[in-house]
Amino acid sequence: MGKRSGSFPRIRVSSGGSGVVSQAGAVLLVETVRRCGLDLAMSAALAPWRRARAVHDPGRVLLDVALAVALGGDCLADIGMLRAEPAVFGPVASDPTVSRLLDALAAAGPRALEGIRQARSEVREHVWRLAGEAAPDAGGEVVVDIDGVLVLAHSEKEDAAATWKKTFGHHPLFAFVDHGATGSGEPVAGVLRPGNAGSNTAADHIAVARLALAQLPKKYRRGRRTLVRTDSGGGTRDFLDWLAARGRWLSYSVGMTITDAVYQAVLKVPARAWTPAVEPDGEVRHGAWVAELAGDVLEGWPSGMRLIVRKERPHPGAQLRFTDADGMRLTCFATNTKQTPIARLELRHRQRARAEDRIRAARDTGLRNLPLHRAAQNQVWLEIVQIALDLLAWMPMLALTGQPRRWEPKRLRLRLFSAAAQLVTTGRRRYLRLARHWPWTDVITSAFERLQAQPKPG
Repeated sequence: MGKRSGSFPRIRVSSGGSGVVSQAGAVLLVETVRRCGLDLAMSAALAPWRRARAVHDPGRVLLDVALAVALGGDCLADIGMLRAEPAVFGPVASDPTVSRLLDALAAAGPRALEGIRQARSEVREHVWRLAGEAAPDAGGEVVVDIDGVLVLAHSEKEDAAATWKKTFGHHPLFAFVDHGATGSGEPVAGVLRPGNAGSNTAADHIAVARLALAQLPKKYRRGRRTLVRTDSGGGTRDFLDWLAARGRWLSYSVGMTITDAVYQAVLKVPARAWTPAVEPDGEVRHGAWVAELAGDVLEGWPSGMRLIVRKERPHPGAQLRFTDADGMRLTCFATNTKQTPIARLELRHRQRARAEDRIRAARDTGLRNLPLHRAAQNQVWLEIVQIALDLLAWMPMLALTGQPRRWEPKRLRLRLFSAAAQLVTTGRRRYLRLARHWPWTDVITSAFERLQAQPKPG
């Protein structure tokens, strides 16, 4: 009697299979592109870079790279996974063609970037209309979070430098639209910066905010219905003056540094002025209180600015900072929102932490490292990453409900996109028959039906 050699079943492997499609669940991303018209918009935007008698459309080539990144790719060569499945993705350009296009777009500089961004802006407005109540502006307000991201470089690349965390790489600044507790978020701006770029550079924050506002529907590009949130890196007079400038009138919720003047003002707040902080469900947040500061501490800052401070017992084992008082961890932020309880304003600002989720998703979607050498090339790569993240946000917004609506890219890839299928041609039509035993086949088929129910662009 033979002995078993391990706990897994033995199986023989050979090549030569046909009619099998890997990454079949990616058909959801392809259908999202088709229904929102992103392929048409990108084709029109990059038409000036199409050479005479060229086989591949530049907009389609860039979109194919973005699809590869959305599926987990982290370099240009990963477009090969699309090229291997022409039944799902159609004809895909060769690696040299992709490389030449990216070099051409990098050489074109702002002109090419402006075309890509304009196409994304037009499609974004269309997608939000299609999403209806699932759109991020369904509540009549849009929340834009601005935050920096450290991207490590393991070789000498243009503009790579020592960072404030004593690493080596780049320090791009991003802006994301928050989809709230029931969704994820989508990028609306990304600017590549050297690794030694400052965290609180007002000019960079203003530049990113301009790009972010240009991505929004026109009615949200000014006025109180658009809220800009940042950490203390955005807490500068110049940036707040720009946000609150006449004719712009944006709402803001910006983290502030605890200066000595703020610290002394906190010590003078009477006990009765502290209000318990709240949780998203309205319950009291134990061990946390908020208060509003007034007086000299507001001198020199924009008119109408409110300064709100929170004190909270630090978690067990946490180290206190010099700016903490009486064993309490202090944090501070500024806002120009009126007629709202300060506890609700503090909760709204605390939810800025969702931007960290967006950054984590971006790292899992092509932002772990910048694959190219020149800064102009890597700026184009940032645009590709943003297109991939757009698709990973728009597809769930249009096609998924319940808990799957909140799945992050890693889970979408594992449960949906990686599903295998059989390609069947019958009656001159092609069908993808997903594996019946796959636990999330029903999620894929239901999502595909919802996408097909959307009207075609144009």
